[in-house]
Amino acid sequence: MIKKIIGMIKGTLGSYNQTKFIYDFFKDDYKSPKVNLGQIQSSINSTKQISDLTEVEFQVFSQFGDDGIVDYLTTRIPCPNKTFIEFGVEDYRESNTRFLLINKYWSGLVIDGSQDNIIKIKNEQFYNFYDVSAICSFITKDNINGILSDSGFSDEVGILSIDIDGNDFWIWKAINSINPIIVICEYNSLFGFEKALTIQYDHQFVRGTKYKFNFYGTSIKALCELAKEKGYSLVGSNSAGNNAYFVRNDYMHFMPFGAKNPEEVFKVASFTEAWYQGDVLRGSKKFMSINGLPVFNVSNQRVENLDSTEIVLSLSRVNKNIRA
Repeated sequence: MIKKIIGMIKGTLGSYNQTKFIYDFFKDDYKSPKVNLGQIQSSINSTKQISDLTEVEFQVFSQFGDDGIVDYLTTRIPCPNKTFIEFGVEDYRESNTRFLLINKYWSGLVIDGSQDNIIKIKNEQFYNFYDVSAICSFITKDNINGILSDSGFSDEVGILSIDIDGNDFWIWKAINSINPIIVICEYNSLFGFEKALTIQYDHQFVRGTKYKFNFYGTSIKALCELAKEKGYSLVGSNSAGNNAYFVRNDYMHFMPFGAKNPEEVFKVASFTEAWYQGDVLRGSKKFMSINGLPVFNVSNQRVENLDSTEIVLSLSRVNKNIRA
């Protein structure tokens, strides 16, 4: 059907108008066939007996396979308030909650620090069709609770998704105005899994300014220590190695398996965010690109220099091998 439509366009329009027509046709992607494919995969996943969240991954709007994980968890866990809050969404075309919004009609709040991104979100047709609010704010540990309190969402939020490429650990630690059932938080696999490490808090932190672009965020173990303090259990990570999933302990009995530990779910990120002389760095080279930079050790409350050599060796010891 789509091929026929495109064929008709080619026969009647100039090249510029062809491109614009096709873009406009697919722009409102809540109507896209990929949503229908996600719904089919969702139905298949609902019958699976799984032992790891990576078994239910699929991608509609998420950067990697997180749409499938979010869909599975919200099918499995009965969240009384079908609401979500997601930070760091950019223009929301790639996110962890957009499929949830469209497929299951959840309500949500999305926040980004760029006014241009918020304008783009509000100019999309889906913004009128679904119950989502978009706010422009540069999030800090001092303003986050005020933002959430003013958002109109109740204490019992279904999902909180944090991906701000920086103070992720410190923002989750500061949040006390909501009590989400499921928490998704980005981790930086370059920090390894053995130590509870995070960047030092800086309310003005923007990745790639003071330090290298791939120096940001937190280790998965630091998130696990914080999760334990807040009453959550680690249940998995995506295959791409950048998002960790936590479920509040009073809802863990709905999971088909018990809590995991950082070593079990940690994955070396499949992607690279390190460059040298115009080429990307992969394998151990991307780890070594941030060697020696200052990190905060959550366990002993001290600042130390990141030992990337030891992190690479520790990954090899448990067969989480990376290229030399």
